[in-house]
Amino acid sequence: MINNKLAVAALAGLAMAAPAVAEARDQIRIVGSSTVFPYTQAVSEEFANKASFSAPVVESTGTGGGMKIFCQGVGADHADMTGASRAMKKSEYELCQKNGVESVAEALLGYDGLSIAVSRKGTALDLSKEELFLALAAEVPQDGKVVANPYKKWSEIDSSLPDMQIQVFGPPPTSGTRDAFVELVMEEGCAAFDEIKALDKDRMKDVCSRMRQDGPFIEAGENDNLIVQRLNSDPASYGIFGYSFLYENQDTLQAVKVNGVEPNVDTIASGDYGVSRPLFIYIKNAHRGVIPGLNEFVEEYMSEASLGPDGYLAERGLVALSDDKRTEVQDAVLNGKHMGRFMGQ
Repeated sequence: MINNKLAVAALAGLAMAAPAVAEARDQIRIVGSSTVFPYTQAVSEEFANKASFSAPVVESTGTGGGMKIFCQGVGADHADMTGASRAMKKSEYELCQKNGVESVAEALLGYDGLSIAVSRKGTALDLSKEELFLALAAEVPQDGKVVANPYKKWSEIDSSLPDMQIQVFGPPPTSGTRDAFVELVMEEGCAAFDEIKALDKDRMKDVCSRMRQDGPFIEAGENDNLIVQRLNSDPASYGIFGYSFLYENQDTLQAVKVNGVEPNVDTIASGDYGVSRPLFIYIKNAHRGVIPGLNEFVEEYMSEASLGPDGYLAERGLVALSDDKRTEVQDAVLNGKHMGRFMGQ
């Protein structure tokens, strides 16, 4: 349970920022990552079934969009929690501080593999990070130079790959999934090429991170379910999204292997699958004890029934934390500990 001193302080602070907040809103409001969305939605359903409170309103806004909304301020007009498929950035923390969101609890939920998938009617591939970079980057090395990406077919990258048009649906720049894909695939893939390593630092960063915009890579918005639907309707297309979406749709979708490894719970947990990332939830401590049901919702989210290795989130594809790490996270979050990763906090 959240300690009483925190609840009293939160009540006083929030009352000053937003008078009569309880009357203004009786539902928890949660924004953020499309990857974390299905997990939060599952907790919301469980919470609504058990508790006498209204079900939370959960919006899939993307990690970056969720941080902007979450950090706008304190009070009934502002979100209580946000999901993220990466850790909060220092610039986002500073925005929160600037707008009076001074105390934030950070909950590491577990791990997720960033999956590349195709319809079971399509062609399963085994791609290296270098090949993925060559398929999806705006600029690539060729004949000793860095040029606009000329590759239109997979077979043009390597003759052993299918003679098919490259068509990959993926997340927009506001998405944490996009951030993770750039960091874990694009930047690692580009580092293999001498032509790119010879560039100055800023130019190299641009080449390694910029996705192509000439057709083969298609930004599909923040709703990963739309990518799933597109793959099911077009077996020649590939899609990038969190492992939970592949897990939930494995009857119709199959994974693309990366460097010979297929994403699953075991390979993500062991680190053998090299495209995995942590998932987070952030809670506005000033809203706890004030927004009806928020404390109870946080308790449900942090419960063993939710986050444990046999919990209902693991059944949906979340790779659980170790017992020691999970206990550490649960204790910190349930006691409203400020995240304190920046500025000596």
